[in-house]
Amino acid sequence: MHEIPVPSEIQPRYLPRSRGTSLLLGGMVAVGALAFFALLASNPDRAWQAYVANWLFFTGIAAGAVLLSVVTVIVKAKWNWSIRRVAIAFGAFLPLSYLLMLPMLRLRESYFPWIEKMAYDEIVQAKAAYLNIPFLITRNLISPVILFGIMLLFIYWMLRPDLGPGRQADEGGDAGRARWRERIAGNWLGQAEEEARSWEKLKRLAPAVAILYAVVLSFVSIDWAMTLEPHWFSTLFPGWFFMAAFWGGICATVVAMVLLKRSDPFYDEHIGPYQKHDMGKLVFGFSIFWAYLFFSQYIVIWYGKLPWEQEWIIHRSGAEWGPLSLLVIFLCFVVPFAGLIGRQPKMNPRWLGSIALIALVGLWMERWLLIAPSLHVPGTPTITLWEPLIAIGFLGIFVASVRWFLSTFPVVQIWQPPYEAERLEAELMLDEEGDVVVATPERGRREQARGL
Repeated sequence: MHEIPVPSEIQPRYLPRSRGTSLLLGGMVAVGALAFFALLASNPDRAWQAYVANWLFFTGIAAGAVLLSVVTVIVKAKWNWSIRRVAIAFGAFLPLSYLLMLPMLRLRESYFPWIEKMAYDEIVQAKAAYLNIPFLITRNLISPVILFGIMLLFIYWMLRPDLGPGRQADEGGDAGRARWRERIAGNWLGQAEEEARSWEKLKRLAPAVAILYAVVLSFVSIDWAMTLEPHWFSTLFPGWFFMAAFWGGICATVVAMVLLKRSDPFYDEHIGPYQKHDMGKLVFGFSIFWAYLFFSQYIVIWYGKLPWEQEWIIHRSGAEWGPLSLLVIFLCFVVPFAGLIGRQPKMNPRWLGSIALIALVGLWMERWLLIAPSLHVPGTPTITLWEPLIAIGFLGIFVASVRWFLSTFPVVQIWQPPYEAERLEAELMLDEEGDVVVATPERGRREQARGL
C-alpha cells in the first residue's frame, strides 16, 4: 500500500442531516416490510428464505467493513487514515442486525430440513450433538452478542479521542451529537492521554475481533446455509462465507467513499488518488480470492465424484438455478477482474464505485443461492420481484444506520495513531559507531535502499 502523508490538522466534518433522505429511507423500509408480510401471507417459506438471505448479506457487509479497519490496526497501516471512520460506520447496523435476527430463531421444520430427518436419518442423527434446536438458539443468541459487542467496543475506542471537551464547538449546535459526546467521552483524561490509551486498547482488541469474526461467522454460515443440505458439508465453506463478507465490507466502503467524494470538496481532497488505488487493489484482489475459494471447493467435489458431496453443486447447476449461478460468477469475478486490471480503472472514482456496486449485487445473489436451491420446491419460480423488494427494506435500515453514524461523528478521523518503528527500523536505530539515533520511516527506506 502507499505511504500517504497525513495532514497536520484535520477539521471535523459531519455528514449533513437531510429530511428528504430520511423520508426516502423510511419509504424503502416500509416497502420492504409490506413486501415481506405480503409474501408471508401467501408463501411463508419463500418469505423467510428471502429474509434470512438478506440478513446474511447485510450483516456480513457490516461486520466485514469493521474488520477492514481492524486489520489495518493490526498491521499499523497509515494509508487508510481518511476512510477509517467510513469503514467503522457500517458497524452502526450491528445492533439492529441482532434484533432482526431474533425472529429467525422461531423457524423450525419449514426452514431446517434436518429437524424432520433427525427421526429416521442415521447420517443426520450422527450430527445430533450440534444439530438440535436448544443448541442452535443458544449459540445464535450468544455468539453474535460477543462479536457485535467487541466490535462496538473497538468502535468506541476509535471514536473516543475525537470527542473530547476541546472539540465541543465543532458540533454545530446539534443536540444529538452533544449527547453522544457526553456518553462516549466521560471521565476525560486529556487529549494526549486519551489518544495513547485508545491506541493501546485498539492494538489489544484488534486480534481478538479478527478471530471472533472468523469463528462467529463460521457458526452463522453453517447454521443458516450449510445445514440446509444435511448430508453435505465442506470444511472450506465457512472460510468462503466470511471472506466474502469481508470483501463485501471492502466494496461497501468503496461505494461510500465514492459517494462522499462526489458530495463535498472536503472529502474529495482528503480521500485522494492513493486511497482510491489502494481500495481498488483490495476489490480486485479479493474478487480473485473469492473465485479461488469457490473453485477450491468445486474441484474437490468434481474430482471425488461422491454423491453426498455432489448434492450441493447439483442443486445449483441444473436448468432452474444454473443460469443464476453463472451470473453470480460473472458479477463477483469476471466483472471486477476485467474491470479493474491496471492502474487507471482504480483511479476513476465512478468506475471503481460502479464495479464495487456490481460486486455487491453479485454477493447479494450469492447469499440467496446459498439458501434457496436447498429448500426450493421443484416447479415453482426460483426468484421473483418479492426478493428484491424485501432487500430494499433491509437496505433502507442499513443505509439509515450508516448515515446516522456519519452525521453524529466526524466523517474523517481527526486523531491519528502514533508512529511505531517496525522490526527492521528498530534494528536500524544504532549508527555505524553504535550510537543510538532516531528511526524514521524515511531513514528506514533509505537504509533499505542502501542494502543495510
